Amino acid sequence: GEICAFKIHGQEMPFEAIVLNKTSGEGRLRAKSPIDCELQKEYTFIIQAYDCGSGPGGTNWKKSHKAVVHIQVKDVNEFSPAFKESMYKASVTEGKIYDSILQVEATDEDCSPQFSQICNYEIVTTDVPFAIDRNGNIRNTEKLSYDKQHQYEIMVTAFDCGQKRAAEDVLVRVDVKPVCKPGWQDWNKRIEYRPGSGSIPLFPSIHLETCDGPVSSIHTTIELQTNYIGKGCDRETYSEKSLQKLCGASSGAIDLLPSPSTTTNWTAGLLMDSNDMIFKFDGKQGAKIPDGIVPKNLTDQFTITLWMKHGPSPGLRAEKETILCNSDKTEMNRHHYALYVHNCRLVFLLRKDFDQADTFRPAEFHWKLDQICDKEWHYYVVNVEFPVVTLYMDGTTYEPYLVTNDWPIHPSHIAMQLTVGACWQGGEVTKPRFAQYFHGSLASLTIRPGKIESQKVISCLQACKEGLDINSLESLGQGIKYHFNPSQSALVMEGDDIENINQALQKVSYINSRQFPTAGVRRLKVSSKVQCFGEDVCISIPDIDAYVMVFQANEPKITITGMDHFARPAAQFESERGVILLPDIRIVSTVTKMEHSVDLREHDRVNKQVVVEEMLHNLDFCDVLVIGAELDPEQECLELDRGELQGKHLDATNSTAGYSIYGVDSMFSYEQVLRQLRYRNWGTSATSDRKFRVKCSELNGRYTSNEFNLEVNILHSSNSNFMDHVNHMIFQPKFLQSVQHPEGSVSAVHSSVVPSVATMVIIICVSILVLVVTLGVLRLRSARQHGSLGHEGPKDNEMDWDDSALTITVNPMEKYEKPHQTEEESEEEDIDDEEEDTTSAESDDSEEEEEEEEEEEVIVQKGDKQNATRQEQL
Repeated sequence: GEICAFKIHGQEMPFEAIVLNKTSGEGRLRAKSPIDCELQKEYTFIIQAYDCGSGPGGTNWKKSHKAVVHIQVKDVNEFSPAFKESMYKASVTEGKIYDSILQVEATDEDCSPQFSQICNYEIVTTDVPFAIDRNGNIRNTEKLSYDKQHQYEIMVTAFDCGQKRAAEDVLVRVDVKPVCKPGWQDWNKRIEYRPGSGSIPLFPSIHLETCDGPVSSIHTTIELQTNYIGKGCDRETYSEKSLQKLCGASSGAIDLLPSPSTTTNWTAGLLMDSNDMIFKFDGKQGAKIPDGIVPKNLTDQFTITLWMKHGPSPGLRAEKETILCNSDKTEMNRHHYALYVHNCRLVFLLRKDFDQADTFRPAEFHWKLDQICDKEWHYYVVNVEFPVVTLYMDGTTYEPYLVTNDWPIHPSHIAMQLTVGACWQGGEVTKPRFAQYFHGSLASLTIRPGKIESQKVISCLQACKEGLDINSLESLGQGIKYHFNPSQSALVMEGDDIENINQALQKVSYINSRQFPTAGVRRLKVSSKVQCFGEDVCISIPDIDAYVMVFQANEPKITITGMDHFARPAAQFESERGVILLPDIRIVSTVTKMEHSVDLREHDRVNKQVVVEEMLHNLDFCDVLVIGAELDPEQECLELDRGELQGKHLDATNSTAGYSIYGVDSMFSYEQVLRQLRYRNWGTSATSDRKFRVKCSELNGRYTSNEFNLEVNILHSSNSNFMDHVNHMIFQPKFLQSVQHPEGSVSAVHSSVVPSVATMVIIICVSILVLVVTLGVLRLRSARQHGSLGHEGPKDNEMDWDDSALTITVNPMEKYEKPHQTEEESEEEDIDDEEEDTTSAESDDSEEEEEEEEEEEVIVQKGDKQNATRQEQL
């Protein structure tokens, strides 16, 4: 009647049932070991109750029916959430808002839904444009910018539903990718150019990014913007006359806007940029060209050339702006010929005289061009072949759009006034004055009477020395079309294949052929247009804005050297050929460079080493100026054979103030010409000396040489001793300086005596020398005989003979040049003779040597007197 046991049926259940009260049948179910919910959340098993039973050993128990026991394990929040990945990565494109960039996920090992589920995620990093929802989806809260930040790193944590936080936060890295923007990539904004570098590529690594767009062709334009450099680009800044000579233009051009000087002083009052020879006119200035500079009759053929930079004229009815005007000086106000700007039109006026024509003839020629008022530099050439007048602007021909006729001017005796920058109004006003002022800039204004200029010369005169270039044209890809503008400041390239366009643009280079280029910035602009396959909307390529930085060239130092003082007899100056002034002139140019080297022993000390290198470049003029009173054309002049200028880009002008050689040519060519310049003076009685100064220039005075001064002395026949006038720089044999020479013999020194006469003089001198030697031998023999009668032995006689012979064999000229040599050689020969003579006693040696030295001194003194006598006889 009692319950003795409870039995659990199942495989190794971690539970046991114990009987608490046999009578009442109460029992307890308990775990035999700790229960882990994470291992098993619930258990189900069968339990039966047993009575105490009967029979031996209690084997005959009675058992109850089976009861099912279901046990559910209650969870404890013992585990923290953990993320599945140690780090999360994602990439986004800038400028977009994403619903979800990526999803992070955490887990919890707890078994219950309450503690095993993740209820919340949170971004720990502050001030980031991101948010996360409860499912772990991260999104951006604002548009991201690649330029602002390339990458974001944020920390994220998780919470389970029991609000237990993750043990470790997780790193989330978000990379921001730039939007694929079509355009040129891998190019530098600044390109450096050093003088003498030749042709350098502008964009050696450039390539086009199309973002996989369906591109069918591309059209690219490269522009080199140089309109603020000099006269529109870097050109040679030589004078207009030198440039015309260099380009092969006809001679005879007259420069109406030269650099101010003593002979060309009419431009002294004008505003001027000396580096580029640019004259600026502000509407208040004009220059009068002196009479005689330009001939009155220009003939039916002549040329006017100029550089002009001009903007729009102020006001609706603008006045005429005179560039060049030839008008009446007094009484009347007639314009004979003029070149002016009026309402952005270029007008050339040419009125013939009645003695040249008596009919209605073309008089005004009008050209309407946008370039006249675009505030840029342009080169204008007006070729006049009356009645036809042709305008060249930047090398392109333009015919006048309007030609008006007029009657010829009545002849009069009124003088004419040629002006630049304004027109002279000599009549119809109370006081003659300038009128019709020019507003703008002018340069290189020339007029050439009697000839017109060819297209080739015009192109050369306005050519730029810098521009765009293509390295190895033959290696351009197939299907690439290209075109340069005349000045090579713009290049157009067109092609179908993007890779070929990339390679072609990588070969585009900048070149500046000037040895001394204008330093500064040259702007570059690359613009591109793309066509796509049947697309209404095609990609657009942004322009490239870059610049070339041209560095300053090392400044050369031009040095002139040579003989700076000489004297010649008057007869040479009076001869037909005169005297060469600069027979050994030398022109050298050097440049100084600084080299930095670090001394290894003293790391803080930087040594600057100056290196001077010789360089070769051209010159554009050398002037030989007369110092003091100008040359008197009645009795003196400077001369140069014109044949010396042939084959060179040189010309020369002569005046009483000196001789000017000009033209762009090498220093060697200038040396050759200067060495042939002669000075003649057929009135030498009034002149004793002349002084000259030589000065050379490169780039129209931008670099100038030292002032080399030369003094020339004219020796007249009345001079008793003209050796006092000889230039101390000329090397003369020393023995001549102490001798009084007749004038004729010194002229032989200067190679002014006929060679046959010189030969006769040499023969006579040798004959006299032989005679003197013979007399000396006879005298010495008699002296030896006299010495043998004395108390001295044979040794004394032999020593006397040696001393005498020594005096004879010394060249008197060498003796003069080296006055101490005779005694030394005498002593050496005495010692040799003593070594050979073994018959004398040693006790007598000292006495004999003393006597020999005394005797030697006497004989040498006699030799000096004989030498002086011989030189007088010479």
